[in-house]
Amino acid sequence: MFNHRAGTMFSLAAVAALALTACSSPGGGTPSTPAPPPSTPATSVATTPAGADYTGITLTIWTDQDRYKAIEAAAAKFQTATHAKVTLVTKDNGKMRDEYTAAVPTGQGPDIVVGAHDWLGGLIQNGVVAPIQLGDKAKLFTPVAVDAFTYNGQVYGVPYAIENIALIRNTALAPTAPATWDDMIAASKALKSKVPVALQVSENGDPYHFYPLQTSFGAPVFKQDATGSYTKEIGMGGDPGHAFAAWLSAQGKAGNLAVSLDGDKAKSAFINGDTAFYITGPWSLADIKTAGLKIAVDPIPSAGGKPAAPFSGVQGFMVSSKSANPIAATDFLVNYIATDDIQTQLYQVSNRTPALKSAADKALASDPVAAGFAKVADNAVPMPSIPEMSAVWTYWGKTEVALISGSAKDTAKAWDDMIAAIQKDIG
Repeated sequence: MFNHRAGTMFSLAAVAALALTACSSPGGGTPSTPAPPPSTPATSVATTPAGADYTGITLTIWTDQDRYKAIEAAAAKFQTATHAKVTLVTKDNGKMRDEYTAAVPTGQGPDIVVGAHDWLGGLIQNGVVAPIQLGDKAKLFTPVAVDAFTYNGQVYGVPYAIENIALIRNTALAPTAPATWDDMIAASKALKSKVPVALQVSENGDPYHFYPLQTSFGAPVFKQDATGSYTKEIGMGGDPGHAFAAWLSAQGKAGNLAVSLDGDKAKSAFINGDTAFYITGPWSLADIKTAGLKIAVDPIPSAGGKPAAPFSGVQGFMVSSKSANPIAATDFLVNYIATDDIQTQLYQVSNRTPALKSAADKALASDPVAAGFAKVADNAVPMPSIPEMSAVWTYWGKTEVALISGSAKDTAKAWDDMIAAIQKDIG
């Protein structure tokens, strides 16, 4: 485990300067310094020198029930070492982002919130999160994890887990991994499977699960600049997008995809042996393990000839822009959450690959399933966290449904209409 005082150091003068940015505590703690004027928001945070004493400070953290125990363990060590008080508040993960965004401006939000990197665009737009300086510790994380929490050149979170979808294969039915989508469909037909592949669609579509197939046609949702940051320019138009749209329509007609196959039905089809192939994420592993299936985790086979690149989602901890104690909050995250034991505990409750490389190495060495997901992550791309992403999902999903179901007769026009609608919303 990392020494909990081995974080980035900086001068006492910097500590004093940062302390002057503190404001009234949203978590009910006692501010250690006077509140700043409204024109000086607390937006810069950094770790404190060894031996800091946070007596009288309370940090409030919002988390869900699943991650509570691991965070509680880190909090106990932090309280013992620094004399701070840490209050954990459990929230519904599906509602946390909206509640947090509404609470922070009123002074009722927490100092720290646990969430996904793709929340960043909206949180930054609303001014409710502060940058975090990881310093030398940044290099201890898997690069994609830090990249995902980087926005306009600044890091806004301490990552703890990476997740992505992959192809889960029932090795008793399919001993070898398919090289392409067509190979997989052919293998399913040879097995006379009731379902060619368990890939959830539902009546609203599912662009997230279909994204690796779309990228295999060279049609990314948004284009990226030279630094890898996403731009507002839509990248899934033109011939690559048209080719993917035509492919969706053809797969629907062939019966390889069906809009009636929602998430629960897809999982049941795989667990019941109705298919040997299941495209899903680590969140499905618990039920698969309970069913006693022998599985392997493989790269998602390409449908369009290019590598199939799924979205990578990164979970992490973010500091409120209104926290009264940003120094203590960052110290807790960088020196107590970013440790092997805590990241391993978080991995054990979520099956997501740890973001800290040393913790990931230990997990992958003992778990071939986790290693399989990590291998697929090598080709994954961070889900865009730009605010414009919110304009994409509904049109994207509905268009996929129209193509798969056959209600969209002119596939290229349907795709172009989708892009035009998205561009109009983005402005």
